[in-house]
Amino acid sequence: MHYIGSKERLLDFLQTQITLHVSKPLKQCRMCDLFAGAGSVSRHFAPQVAQLQCNDIEYYSYLINHAYLATASLQDYPEQLDALGGLKGHEGWITQHYTAQGGRLYFNDENARRIDAIRQEIETWMRSGRIDTQRYRLLLATLIVAASAVANTTSVFSAFLKTLKKSAQKPLVLQPLEITPQRASPHLIHNADANTLLPKLQGEILYLDPPYNLRQYGANYHLLESIAHYVPFTPQGKTGLGAYHSSAYSRRKDAFSALSNLLHQAHFEYIFLSYSSDGIINNDAIAHLMRRIGTYHQATIPHKRFNAKNATAASHRTTEFLHILHKPYM
Repeated sequence: MHYIGSKERLLDFLQTQITLHVSKPLKQCRMCDLFAGAGSVSRHFAPQVAQLQCNDIEYYSYLINHAYLATASLQDYPEQLDALGGLKGHEGWITQHYTAQGGRLYFNDENARRIDAIRQEIETWMRSGRIDTQRYRLLLATLIVAASAVANTTSVFSAFLKTLKKSAQKPLVLQPLEITPQRASPHLIHNADANTLLPKLQGEILYLDPPYNLRQYGANYHLLESIAHYVPFTPQGKTGLGAYHSSAYSRRKDAFSALSNLLHQAHFEYIFLSYSSDGIINNDAIAHLMRRIGTYHQATIPHKRFNAKNATAASHRTTEFLHILHKPYM
């Protein structure tokens, strides 16, 4: 799943820096990934730490992370996907508003009809008691990942393409997510505002990867959120937006205050903050803030800037800062 801000390519860098600066073995540490997104950092560190807490305010993100990190059993999972995948598509809310028929070419007609049919069947299974809450989340996550793979977009859903690209012409396929089932998972998955949740948590390692520019994730991934909730509303404008969460971290006037509040109320000994040189908060200001709280270090690495039209251009390079704070333990 393509995701703006993903740290998939920086995992080795994060692994090196976290291992270098944390005095305890990771297997003795409780870790929190507070802005988890699609969960690449959480999935990387989950097998290494004593306990992982994963959070994101977007419901589709919560579903994906819950599926990967808190699935206790995969019994009957392939059979359930076969049953859902064999459903005949029919017109529903996604088809009516997010295809050529609705004036928004996010999906071709057949894929949209299949999304509607599968999403409605999952809901029916849940309400009838055929599946429990955990399996409901796993099946929804599988559908969301599959829908993202055939979306007619440039990785984000803030706009659609005028004609169907090749991947959007392929049929939607429910592929089993590559999950290692956990008999009794210690990992905790949250779906909350980061600044509201953090005072309730504590541990040794806090990883922060907040939005760093004016792009609102709620707007960029609104259609995945709509599939996840599947509560009809009247889509607004050319892109079909509904109401979405607006992050303080993507507003110039609020971002620094939100970050300062977060750092001061964190009950974690080691805090690692990923931030870009393109960020709306000045990196020197972040360094100054952290030095006022505890012992500060900084590491940097070149990184590819997200650009939907030309992701390989040399001019689209940026610097990824990892701000490291050793805070007096509370």
